[in-house]
Amino acid sequence: MTFSQLISSPWLVAALFFLIAYTYSGVGLGGGSAYTALLAILGFNSLAIPMISLLLNLIVTSAGSVNFIRNRHVRLSLLLPFVVSSIPMAYLGGTIQLPMEVFYWALLLSLIFVAVRLFIWKNTSFRLALGVRQRLAVSLISGAVLGLVAGIVGIGGGIYLVPLIIILGLGTTKEAAACGVIFIWLNSLSGLLARVQYNAIDLHEYVPLIFAVFLGGAMGSFMGAGRYSAQTMERVLGVLVMVAIVLLSRKVLSGL
Repeated sequence: MTFSQLISSPWLVAALFFLIAYTYSGVGLGGGSAYTALLAILGFNSLAIPMISLLLNLIVTSAGSVNFIRNRHVRLSLLLPFVVSSIPMAYLGGTIQLPMEVFYWALLLSLIFVAVRLFIWKNTSFRLALGVRQRLAVSLISGAVLGLVAGIVGIGGGIYLVPLIIILGLGTTKEAAACGVIFIWLNSLSGLLARVQYNAIDLHEYVPLIFAVFLGGAMGSFMGAGRYSAQTMERVLGVLVMVAIVLLSRKVLSGL
């Protein structure tokens, strides 16, 4: 029995999406990379996958964005250079329709980068000595790249942005997390707005997934903030990403 056959039950699929939202939101992320990977493994249409993932990403990061703004962790001078370049690029990415094979390879590479971030690039305690103009240039370029990827593949990019902010010495851990959550929310919205103009999907069949990620995101942000350490949540996240990489690699290498 294949993995896709094993999880053909809509309730089990919803439970998996709940787990993804719970784990990702616990470390201040949306879960777009995992939603996209799971939908690809299940054989969903490559044109619909980014739309669904961006929508679910938007739902999960909504509560986090509100909480960070309410607690005044958001610094506009830090956030603006990233979103100024990322929002139009996320919209542009949402208009690009990749062939199925290319889309799956792009997704697989993005998951590998996530794994590298979680297992190898863990030490973000050092700082790079960059001038004001250099930091601005890096912020604009990285925002544009992550925004484009968000629109094309359906991931938010926060898992790369947060450590980048810390490495560049641009903000505190809380400010970086706040910037990451809002960055994901804005890019998910931008990419989704572009895609709904070219593709239409019936959301009724995705209601269980929407409810699952809403509930998982709400619980994960609470538990991640108060009960479990970030290291614990990242370890669980790392296991989920590695499983997704293995299953998606088998699908890609077997010729889809």
